[in-house]
Amino acid sequence: MSDSNSTDFTNPTTFILLGIPGLETAHVWMSIPFCTMYTVAIFGNFTILFIIKTEPSLHGPMYYFLCMLAITDLVLSTSMVPKMLSIFWFYSREINFSACLTQMYFILSFFLIQSGILVAMAFDRYVAICDPLRHSTTLTNTVVAKISLAVVLRGIMLILPHPFLARRWPYCRTNIIPNTYCEHIAVVKLACADISLSSYYSFSVAFFVISMDVLFIALSYTQILRAIFRLPTKDARLKTFGTCGSHLCVILAFYIPHVFAALTQRFGHNVPLHLRVLMANMYLLVPPMLNPIIYGVRIQQIRDRLLQLFAHKGT
Repeated sequence: MSDSNSTDFTNPTTFILLGIPGLETAHVWMSIPFCTMYTVAIFGNFTILFIIKTEPSLHGPMYYFLCMLAITDLVLSTSMVPKMLSIFWFYSREINFSACLTQMYFILSFFLIQSGILVAMAFDRYVAICDPLRHSTTLTNTVVAKISLAVVLRGIMLILPHPFLARRWPYCRTNIIPNTYCEHIAVVKLACADISLSSYYSFSVAFFVISMDVLFIALSYTQILRAIFRLPTKDARLKTFGTCGSHLCVILAFYIPHVFAALTQRFGHNVPLHLRVLMANMYLLVPPMLNPIIYGVRIQQIRDRLLQLFAHKGT
């Protein structure tokens, strides 16, 4: 009997997602901004994809990478928000163990893929500004396809060990996760075994990959700024800088919330749990909402096409 109970307990079939601990009474009200942000993210990113697909003048390297960014935004937000809203609205807190690991894998892998896309977009801006005469010959469709494949494979392969490691641990403490989604560190902390391998691997991937991506982006923009400041007139400098301003805004919207969330998770032991959970949710939801707004407002070709669509619907 005890063996059977032990086997059942160390191999949980479901986890319980608490939502935002301490704010359960406000879940319905908190669902309003989260649902609004998710709606904006879905509508905005599908609009970006539609405009780029239907506008031949936008069939270029930067816009191909922008399509990939929109797709990763859709996957990231959809991996998390529907389950969150089901917790807030219907108290549907149970999640299957395999579904939990699948959700964790999709969130982590597409987060890395998005970081890689931002690096690819920085490289595109570097070539376009620092060596414009060779831009079309350097970033051909074949090269763009190879870069895109490398970015996707990197995200898929580096995160693949996470769910396999999480599945092999015995779980004998509790099956309650104080979050709205299956965050990696929150899941493995429930294990009653030495999870050092999982923790070290997770930290190493996050630290080294993100650090290398940020370093490459910083080097690219250092060269871009040097090229911009060499331009003879102020108008030329402002116009050239404007071509990469939207990308800089997206970079800041992606990395800054992630840095704050990572710091509160690692070192913010005195930070209330509900604030840490909110930060962990916001860094995954804010970029998908902001990205289509930033590109829709700042890129003239997309803005003009969007205005044409609305004008056509109005007539």
